[in-house]
Amino acid sequence: MTAVTDALAVLCTDQAQRLASEQLALKLGVPVLDSASIDKHAPWAFYLSYRDGCLKLLDAASLKKGGLMVEIDPRPGEQHSYPAPKKDLLAQAVGKKTLTIVDATCGWAQDSLALFRMGYQVSCIERSPVMAALIADGLQRLAQKDWVLNRQLQVPQLQAGNAIELLAALPEAPDCIYLDPMFPPKRKKSAATRKSMAVLRDILGDDLDKQQLFEAAMQAAGKRVVVKGPDDAEPLGATPSMSFTSKLLRYDVYLKGG
Repeated sequence: MTAVTDALAVLCTDQAQRLASEQLALKLGVPVLDSASIDKHAPWAFYLSYRDGCLKLLDAASLKKGGLMVEIDPRPGEQHSYPAPKKDLLAQAVGKKTLTIVDATCGWAQDSLALFRMGYQVSCIERSPVMAALIADGLQRLAQKDWVLNRQLQVPQLQAGNAIELLAALPEAPDCIYLDPMFPPKRKKSAATRKSMAVLRDILGDDLDKQQLFEAAMQAAGKRVVVKGPDDAEPLGATPSMSFTSKLLRYDVYLKGG
């Protein structure tokens, strides 16, 4: 269990969600509170709450409205057709002929969901219990989308736990293992840093074991490992087989046997 649960509570604002809230709090080992229990001196930094038809992550600034959730709809600029075209850097990095992908550092699941919309068979691993709860809620909502139901699609499967251990126990080697670990923040933070990413860093911190995770991925992958990181980050492996770079990001590709 991550340390963030010491500063987390489940907030129940709708009695219709009382049972779900209590079950979530029990699973995470955190208290469940009513809105009346919260004041400006409350010791919790984050709250999980069922509202607006989904599970949201809140902080003191977003208790009355707002909050963050796993967004299951296409991101700005992405096509709404299925399967979406495999034409961006992410698709080039994972390989257009790849079939199966394990996203071993899921975070807000945005890359997993983008890959799913492109037609890849995606599995997700997330070690933060808080993020895993948010992802599970997002995948449940995704499974009820008309375009998913009409095509009888299998939404991504989620495993909660340590990816280093779970990768070693995979029953079959996926074509690609995708890693998007937390790198130390740049000294000069961008003013455009999204709140979702700032919160994710607060919850997860830096991935101090990302080198071990990379080595586990290389052992478990069938064809390639893809590492996403800042454009100025040191490669996790020796020399990538190839790299795909944008203004701020770089995808390093390590081909098995390459």
